[in-house]
This record gives sequence, C-alpha cells and structure tokens, in this order.
Amino acid sequence: MSVEMVEVSVKTPEPVRPTGILQQNRVFLDFFWDLAKPDQEVRLKAVENLIHYLKTNNKADELEYTFKRLVDGLGHTRETARPGFSLALGQVLSAFEDISLQSIFDRIKEKHNLQTVKKKLVRNAMFGNLFGVLALHQSGRLSKEPLVVLRCVQLLQSLSQHRQHLKDLPTKTMMDILNEIPEEVFEEVLLGALQTDLASAFRTPEQLHLLLVALQRFPQTLKPKKLKKLVGFSTIINTDTIPKLTEVLKMAARSVKKECVLPAVALDLLKLSLKEDSFQLFWNKAIINGMFKEQPGPTHYLSFRLLGSALPFLSVAQLKEVLSGEVMMHYGEHVISAQKPDRFKLAPEMDVYVSDFLQGCEDSEKQLAVMVGFSSLTNQGYPVVPSVWKVVQHLQPAALQGYMEWLKNMFLQPQLDKLLDFSTRKQKDSHEGREQGENAIFRLRKWIVSRLASIIDNHQVKKQEELIMDVARFVFFHAFFSAKKASADIVETKGKLSVPLDDKTRGVLVNSFFGLLLSMHHLPPNDETGEGAAVNQKRALGLTSDGTMWIYHLVQYAQVLLTQPKSVQSSQPFSPEQRQAWDSMLESVANLKKKAKKGQTAESRAFQQLFLLVGMHLFKAPEELLDVMKDLQNCVDKAQEKKTKKKKKKQGTEQEEEPEWVEVMVDILLSLLSQPSRHMRQVCKTVFSSICPHVTAGALTAMLDVLDAERDDEEDSAVVITDDDTNKTGKKKQKEEDDDEEDEEMEDDKSDESDDDSDEDEEEEAMEDEEEGEEDEEEEDEEMEDEEMEEEVDQNFRLELMKVLQQQNALATEEDGSSDEDMDDEAMMELDKSLAALFSEQKKKTQAKKDEKTKLKKERALVRDFKIKVLDLIEVFVARQAGSPLVLGLVEPLLNIIDRGMSSGSDQQEQDFLRRTADIFRNQLCRSKVYCRTVGDRQEELHDLLEKLMTKTQKLSDSSVCLYYFSASLYVVKVLRGATPSETKKDQTAENSAASELRFMGNVDVDRVSSIFREALTSLMSRRKSPLTAQMFIDLFTRFPVLCVSLVDTAVQHIISGVREHQQGQACVLVLRAMQSREVQELLRGPQWTELCVKVTGQLAVSLQQLGPTESKVVKEKVVKTLELCQFLVKLVLQQKLSVELEPLQKVLQSLTSIITFKKTGKLEDTYWAVMKHFGVMKPKVEKTKSDKEPEQVPAPKKKKGFLPETKKRKKRNKPILEPAADNSTSTNAPQADKGQAKKKHDKKTKQKRPADGATASQPSPAKKSKTQSESKTSKKKKKKPKQKKVGGGQM
Repeated sequence: MSVEMVEVSVKTPEPVRPTGILQQNRVFLDFFWDLAKPDQEVRLKAVENLIHYLKTNNKADELEYTFKRLVDGLGHTRETARPGFSLALGQVLSAFEDISLQSIFDRIKEKHNLQTVKKKLVRNAMFGNLFGVLALHQSGRLSKEPLVVLRCVQLLQSLSQHRQHLKDLPTKTMMDILNEIPEEVFEEVLLGALQTDLASAFRTPEQLHLLLVALQRFPQTLKPKKLKKLVGFSTIINTDTIPKLTEVLKMAARSVKKECVLPAVALDLLKLSLKEDSFQLFWNKAIINGMFKEQPGPTHYLSFRLLGSALPFLSVAQLKEVLSGEVMMHYGEHVISAQKPDRFKLAPEMDVYVSDFLQGCEDSEKQLAVMVGFSSLTNQGYPVVPSVWKVVQHLQPAALQGYMEWLKNMFLQPQLDKLLDFSTRKQKDSHEGREQGENAIFRLRKWIVSRLASIIDNHQVKKQEELIMDVARFVFFHAFFSAKKASADIVETKGKLSVPLDDKTRGVLVNSFFGLLLSMHHLPPNDETGEGAAVNQKRALGLTSDGTMWIYHLVQYAQVLLTQPKSVQSSQPFSPEQRQAWDSMLESVANLKKKAKKGQTAESRAFQQLFLLVGMHLFKAPEELLDVMKDLQNCVDKAQEKKTKKKKKKQGTEQEEEPEWVEVMVDILLSLLSQPSRHMRQVCKTVFSSICPHVTAGALTAMLDVLDAERDDEEDSAVVITDDDTNKTGKKKQKEEDDDEEDEEMEDDKSDESDDDSDEDEEEEAMEDEEEGEEDEEEEDEEMEDEEMEEEVDQNFRLELMKVLQQQNALATEEDGSSDEDMDDEAMMELDKSLAALFSEQKKKTQAKKDEKTKLKKERALVRDFKIKVLDLIEVFVARQAGSPLVLGLVEPLLNIIDRGMSSGSDQQEQDFLRRTADIFRNQLCRSKVYCRTVGDRQEELHDLLEKLMTKTQKLSDSSVCLYYFSASLYVVKVLRGATPSETKKDQTAENSAASELRFMGNVDVDRVSSIFREALTSLMSRRKSPLTAQMFIDLFTRFPVLCVSLVDTAVQHIISGVREHQQGQACVLVLRAMQSREVQELLRGPQWTELCVKVTGQLAVSLQQLGPTESKVVKEKVVKTLELCQFLVKLVLQQKLSVELEPLQKVLQSLTSIITFKKTGKLEDTYWAVMKHFGVMKPKVEKTKSDKEPEQVPAPKKKKGFLPETKKRKKRNKPILEPAADNSTSTNAPQADKGQAKKKHDKKTKQKRPADGATASQPSPAKKSKTQSESKTSKKKKKKPKQKKVGGGQM
C-alpha cells in the first residue's frame, strides 16, 4: 500500500509541474493578459517583453506554454486581442527559428478546426485560422518551408468562401504571401494550387487582383503562352477582355462604397495597361465608355480616384490628354452638383491626390501640365478648383513661373476654346449666346486675379521678390491704367488685351490690388537668414531684402506710369490739384526718408506708410482723399517743426487761432478709419501708436465723441454713412470682415484676408445654388410682401379702395343688391385698371418703407463698426500711455458706454462692442500696473469724480454694471494715493518703511473718501435691493487697509442693525475679513484693537440673543456667518490674552441649542461646536444603542416600493391559518434562501416563492412562466397579488 502511494506521489506532479512553475511566475503570465488589452502600445510592449523573457530564460516548458496560449488566443472573442496574439506568435517564430512552421500550422488547424468546433464558435475559429496564417507570414520564414506555403494558401482558399465574416481578407493574405515568396516556390508549389483562382480572374475583383499581383511578381513564370492557357488571352487588357474588366471594376467600386477608397485592383490594372502599352484602350473603353455609362455614384467616384492616383505614372502627353478629356468634364459636373448640402464631395480627396503628386514630382513640366489642366476645367468660364488652391505651394520655381505666365496670358487673351468648359442644364436653359460668352470672360478674369493674389498671400509658396513685384505691378496696371503703345520701360504695356476690360472687371482688380497690398504689408523677409533671426528678434514684416517697404516700390512704379502719358493712359486721370497732391506726397515721403537715415524711428516709418497708403488710395477715390492728403502734409510739417523747436515756448495767440497738429491728425485717422480697408485700419493703428505721446485732451475728446451714443445722429456718424452710400454692399462686407478679425494679430489677419477675398470667388462657383437661391429669395420676398400687405393695410388705403369701387359702382349695397354681374365688360376693364394702379402704388409705398428700414439697419451697423475701429485707438492709447493724466478722462465715457450697452440691443455686433469696451476698461485700465502717479493740482477734481461715481453706483439697478463703477472708484483712489514710499525711497529701514507704507495714502483725503464709502456701505446694509455687494467692499478692505480701519465700525454696527438677516450676515463677513487682515491688525495695534474686539463681542451677543425659534434657511445662513466671526474672535482673544469679557457671549451660545434644532452634522453644527471647543465645551458623543434592537427591525428594510400600508391590506387573505412551527422554520431559512437568489433574480421574482419551502422547491419555473405570460394582460391585478402573498406569509 505504501508502494502504491509512492507511485501515485511520483506520477501526479509530472503533468502539474509546468503549471506549478508558471503559477509561481506572475510576470510571465501577465504578458498574455497584456496581449489582449485594447491599447496598441500595451500590446506591442507585451510582445517585446515576452520575446526578451523567453530568450533570457530559455526554458522549454515556458516556450511550449507560450505557443499553446498564443495559438488559443488567435480565435479570441475580443477583436482587439486577435492581432496581438497573431503578432506575438509571428515574432516568437521569427526569434526561435528551430521551431518548425509545420508544427505550429498543425496546432492551428487542430485548435481551430471548422469541422469539429461548436456552432457558436465557428466565426472565432475562422478568424483563428486567418490570424494563424498571418502569424506564419509575419515570421518571415514562409519561403523556407514551401509545403507550409502550400497548406497556408489552401487554407486561405477554403476560408475565402466565408465572405460574410472574413470579406476579402483571405485573398489579400494570399497576395501578401505571393509578394514574399521567390519565383521558384511559386512555380513549383503554388501555381498548381492557385490554377483555379487564376483561371477565373475575370469573375471577381479579388481573383483578378490575385492574377495581377502574380503577374507583377513572377513575369518569367506567367509568360504570354502560360497566361493564354490560364485565362485564354496572352494579355490581360485587350478589346475582348474590356467588357469583363469593366464589370469587375464596377463590382470593385460597389464593394468599397462605404469605405470611400480606391480598390487596389483598379490601380494595378492601370499600371498593367501602361506596361502593356494599352493605356489608351483601357482609359477610353473601360473608364470613359464603361464606368461612366452608369448613373453618378460609386463607378464615377472610382474613376475620379483612379484619375488622381494615376497622375504620378503618366507622361506629360498622357497627362494633357487625360486632364482635357471626358473624365475631367464629369469631375467638374460632380464638383458643381456636390456643392448642395448633404451631398458627397470628392473634391477634398482630389486635392490630396494632386498635392501628393506635386510634392513627390520633381519634373516641373509635369507639375505645370497638372496645374494648367485643373485650372482649365471651367463652369461657364469660372474654374472649378478654388482660387486659393493650396497645392500650389509644392510647385518647383520653374513650374510656378510657367503657371503665373499662363494665368497672365489667359487674363489678357481669354481663349475659351482651349478651356474644358461645361454648363449645367439650368445654366444652358437660362443663358444664351453672346451674353454667356462675355459673362464667361468676366468670370474667368475674376478667378485669375484672385488666383494671382492668393499665390502671393500663401507664405508656403517658394517665390522670389521679382515674382511678387511682377504680380503686384500687373494687377495695379490693369486696375488703373491701359496701354496706348508698347514701351520698353513698362513690361505690362507689351501684353495686348483681346477683350477690353469692363467696369466690373476693373472693380475686381481694384479690390484685389488693395487686398494684395495688405498681404505684402505682412510678407516676411524672403531671405534664408530670416528663420535664424526670428529666434532672437522680431522680424520686420512688409519689407524687401534691401529694407524698403513693398508699397514704396509700387508708388515708384505708379510714378513711372504717370510720367509716361504717351505709352500709358489712366482709366481715371488726375486733375491738376490731385496731381499736385500726389507730387507733394512723394516729396513728403522723400523728406521723411532723409530724416529717418539719421536715426530710424518707428514714427517716421509709420508716417511714411500712411502717406504711401493714402497716395495709393488716391487712384481709387481721389475726391474723398484730396483734403485728407493736404491736412496730413500740414500735420507732419507742424510735427517736425515742433520737434526742432522743443525749447521754444508756444505762443498763446497761435494756439487759439488753429488747433494742435495732433488733433488734426486724429481727425484724419478717424476719417481714414471710415474707409472699408483692413490695411488702412492697421496703418492708422500703427500711426496712432507712434503719436500717442503727443495726444492732447482735445484729440482724446474727438475720439470719445465718436463713441458717445448721444451724438450718433450728428456730424460724426454721417461720415461713415456717406462712405457706405458710395458702395454699400462691398464696403459693408469688408467692414464686417474687419470686425471678425479685430482681436487677431497682424500675421493672422494677413492670412485671413486672402480667405475673405476668396469668399466671393467660392460663391461664384456654385452657379446652380446661386440661381436656386435667387429664386427662393424672390419667392420669400413676395411672401414677405404679401404678409406685410395683410398686416399693414392702413386706413388711408381702405378709403382709397372704397372710393375706386364706389366710382365704378362696384360696391354692393343692401338697397340695390347690385353685384359685379350687372357690370358690362368696359366697366369691368376700367375697374381692373383702377384697382391695379391703386395696388401698385400701395406696393411701392410698402417697398419704400422696407427699404428705409433696411437702410437704417445698415447705417446703424456701419456706425457700430466704426466705433469698434475707434476702440482700437482707445486701446492703443491706454496701453501706451497708461501713466498719462489724460487716461483719467476715459473713465466716465467708458462707463457710460458699458451702462448704455447693458440696456441696449442684443445683436452680435452690439455685444462685441460692449465686450470689447468692458475688456479695455477692466483689464487694461483698472488692472494695469502702470497708472498716473502724478496727480498735481487735480486732487479736488478726482475727489469730486470719486463722489460722483459712488453716488451713481448706489442708484444703479444692475449689479454687473455697478461692479464696473465700483472698480472705477477703486482706480481713482489708487491714482490719488500714487506711488508708495517703498517705490520712491529705498534708504529707509525695513520697520519704518513698512509702517509708513501701511499708513501712506498720498493725496487721498481719508476723511472725505471714508465718508463716501461709508455712505455706500450704509446703503448696502439698509436697502433691501442694493446693486452693491459685500465682495466689492472686501476688495476695498484688501487694497486700502487705511479705509478699512475707518469703515470697520460701520460694519460692526450693522451686525444687528442690518435691514434683513442677509445684510446682518454680510456685515459679519466684512468684519471677519477686516479683522483677519494683518495690515488692519498692525494699524489698530494696542487699545484700539482691544476696543474693537469688545465692540464686536457685544454686537455678536446681542445678535444671537435676538434669535427666536426658527427653521428659516436665511436665518441659519446668518447664524453660520455669525458663528464664524465668533470662532475667529474667541480664538484671537484667547491667543492674544486680551482683556475682553467673553462670558455673555458664552451664555448666549450655550442657549442656542434650545432655539435652533441641530442635526448630527452640517456646517452650522460643526461651526458651533468649533466655537464651544474654545470655551472648553466638547461635542457630546452619541452612543450607539441600536445593536439590541436590530433583530426586531430586520423586516423593516424589506419594505420596498409597491408595499401597501396596513390600513389598505385586504383582511380576507388572513383567513387561512397555518401552524406557527412551519412559519418559524421558514423564517429562519428565508434569509439564506433569499440571499442566494438575490444574486441572480430581482426581488419581485423571489417574492412569489416564499409561502412554503415545498412550493419554492418544486415549482420555481411555472411560477416564473405564469407571471411573464399574464403580466402584459393584467398588470395591475398581478402587481397586487404578490404583495398579498407576501403579507399573508408574514402574518402567518
């Protein structure tokens, strides 16, 4: 017996031994857990660690266990786990080459056998086989074991039948295997196995792709003779196979409908057609005549994607042919039709294809062919690709130069016959003949101008300065001039216009030119050292490599054009006065440049910019800017004179006769800001920042008058409105664009300008949408008019209508009973004419009213937009001159704007204006670290201002506006106080400087200011609805402790005299914050501090005595704040050992528990016991006495929702009486039974199984079944029965 036992003890450990070892090594087992994690990084790390571990330890049993776990994991139910196990198996096989692939393949076949696996796990087994083959392929050793290759391919062939689960993954895996194995293995082993698949290549896309891959990899094996045996043809693409190939391509297109990708078989076919020299046949027959015979959909999208993918493989001639063919025409129609919402858009994919091609192609001729091809695809003259097409940034310099030349030549001589132009059905119906041709030329030229400007605007495009200047000159010349005869000095005169420029085209050119000026104003320097310099210092934008401004070069070019009237003619010639203004501008700029050479200043550069920009705008609006130019020159001359004569005193008489030059300059800037130009806005801002130190009170008042709402109907606003009248729509649009970008930096503004300029171009592209939109708008207008006619029929119109009807005797009366049947034809015709005239007149009146409303709305928007621009200047002044006394004059105007803005309209523009004003006031004025520290003789004025602000503060109704007024008051106090001694004198000792700094209040009249704030504090405490808040006074106490000391007594008084409990609680908060301040404790050191503590203690005792029995939430909040103050005060008195009597307070506190009911815990209770702890009274501990009663209360928790109260229960159910013994037995067993069932079933199900043990044991399922069957029919009745059973059981 002992021997047997020994044998058993020896035999049993052997099978358990590997598991026993593995159980001890948790690190090893954790690798397999990590392989199933959803995070890819975790899986990759686990694979790496597993291989490292196996190589390090090199244990056979662990390697065996690894293969077992990895093969099992190939069919894991979790999708993310399968790739992890497959990758791990492949890497382990790659690392341990002594393990044969055949053995692993056998393991995979055995574990994931589709014949023996359970039906539920068939899908997992399929994936197990597939990922097993992938693992063998990833090992990189398949080519070394040809038989395994064969078995893998055979397995994949059997898996390819299960397309509903695996789709085309088996076929793709076969292609991957083909790409890896050498030609000998394919010829000897696989060719026979794949013969069936290769022979049926024209049936499915997968089989065709398999053949194409085999042809690419093994051309020597699959020679034409062999190919003819397999598929019946020596070449894949010929006239006989085209129909079959077309059908396969259609199948492939439908299979990737959801994925939106190009099937690989299509691109491989195209490559094969190029190899077999049958591209022309394939493209024309299979794609154009085959794929495009279908309705627009997947087949069209496959063709477009194939076009984009084919670009890198085609020659220049093939590119030109393909990009001027039917496929491109269909692509253009798709782009136009896809602009409607909820349509699939393929244009973004095509952009990627073209961008990738241009990026990877170094042949500039091919690049140029593609760019010209896509730019030539036009819809009624307007190219389909956007004018800001960003792919241009990948062009080689030679290709870019060629593309620019093509654009300029097409602008000068539009050759519509060379374009691939198309029209939609609606466009063909609506436009005909000559008008269509002229419109197409205008649309083409408009796009070309935007295209040229966007290339300059794109910083990513590699372009030379000559190219930039060439484009700018070209646009400027054709915007404002025309050539009489060719001149050698002016290149632009050599190009002849085949179609003269009309006014619309010139308008586009003018707008594009000034947009181009803005882009050039922000151009970074075009040198290689620019990037390195940017790290250390800010790069100057808008300069050429020699340091000259771009706009200066253009002004010089304009001067050349003006001095050659024989060769060049201006479209809007200058009058003698305007020409004189131009010449004087050039002279002023020359003088500024000379003075700038001595010492380059930002001011002189800013004035140069302004002169040059206003000079260029003379070409656009000479009448408007002529006076501005004269005033500008006078201002600059005076400014220069004042600088040279700084030491001389100003004569009073001269000052009275004419205004300061700065004031005139500000007026000029304000008038220029009304121009709808972002460039002008930025230059005005730059100029104003340079003249900020010279700004006077009058100049500042001029800006503030613009912001004053009361002056909106006066002269200042008229400037803006008249500007709008000249060109309402365009200028308003540009003004709105200005608004959108007001807070961005200059470089961002610049890049966005091109986008804004292109908005009109993009709108032009959607011709169908435009026409439909116009029709819809007309219908809507008609509906609106009808509604207005119905709603607004005035009394006068009624009277007129009655008169017409009475004149024609058409008004039926009760006396004669006449009707329109009695009228003859002539009378009816006369009546119709009269009614038509009357209604036509009424319609005109209604339209006039509507136009007036629209005009007023636009004018208000323009005024608001102008004010936002003026805020730019205010912001610059506050930022640059925060320490100037003039800043104090901004306080009241800005507050008035905020006050009015809160109560005015809520449209977006109004909100932006208000938000901007509030930001300037709060963040840049009140919170600025730099402020006016030299009040001088303005002390009385500032005290009056403070009193005025605080008086207004108390009268406001909106607390948010009140906050701004209070912040302004604190700012005025800060200005009055000025710089502290520590900031001015550094030779004082630490103690003296700290003490003096605490008490230092500068020019503040402490008594007067204290009385002002005391009145406000009293208003807060004595009014039921006050806009003031306690937080405002806390800020005051924190920033100015001296004022806090003066006001703390008032706060102490209101602990009991506050108008309501809320105000009394706020008084406690203020006193607490004041007493917690170290600065206040320093200022009230000694008897004053003790006296304050005595006062507060007495007030607190009285406040708590006044409490009556209440459960009010407001009272409890007040008590909490009172107790917080008590806690601080008692602790402070005890710590500092002050002579303060605390007994009265202690007595009141002890009686508090009888007045207010305390809970176990809470803020009120915790604070109370924290106070009492200082008096030595501890919170009583509540002893737990519930342990004895627990058995009696066990049934209580069982009462859940749905139980009836005792009074509602039916007493008839209590008739059956059972033995008490049975009840006792069930009651003891019930908790355990319920406990076990609760884990699996709900309480409602267990309630039916309680009456007896036998019932619950013998009939569990019928009870459940009967409940579910009858529940839907008699739900209410069924809900009551379980309860009755439960109650009966309980009472038995």
